[in-house]
Amino acid sequence: MSLLLGGVLICFCACVSGTKAKEEKPAAPHAWLADRSKYILLPLEDIEHPLDMPQLISASYKGKDYFLNAWVKADTAGLNIIIINELGANMGEISYHNGSASFSSPVFSLSFRPEYIVADFQLCFYKAPALRQALEDCGLSLEDTVTGRRILQDKTVITEIEKSRNVVRLINHLRGYAYTLEGNFE
Repeated sequence: MSLLLGGVLICFCACVSGTKAKEEKPAAPHAWLADRSKYILLPLEDIEHPLDMPQLISASYKGKDYFLNAWVKADTAGLNIIIINELGANMGEISYHNGSASFSSPVFSLSFRPEYIVADFQLCFYKAPALRQALEDCGLSLEDTVTGRRILQDKTVITEIEKSRNVVRLINHLRGYAYTLEGNFE
């Protein structure tokens, strides 16, 4: 199980590889969605609607598939993603509160910036007008489709998000990873 979770976390954090080596301490939490596109995380008030549910997460990265369970609670007070094993034990937690993102785990000692997972979450579940402005501010654009969203750099699609009532699928073409969230998103 620990190998599985480690692989999924590596998949989620794959986008870190494109960041700049010498980076000043940011005034606001951010993630590099493309090499020259510094996305500033949105405030909690921009979530489309509150979530409080279990989710099955399946991810793929570099030809490998990973699966894990999580409990996601997201609203205007904060974001908490608790990663749990098959027995319901806490394996780790990603949180975003008061403009700060963090990762803690009683099992894993991984060092990564949780802002990347928060950014992907925001791309999937935050209001389109706020996302559109934040993406334009970093040189990207948001395109709404019938079934989801697309993030573009110039005219190239770098991220696609497909949404239905029970499944959200994010494909990051630029960084080479994808994941599917299964839950009740209505």
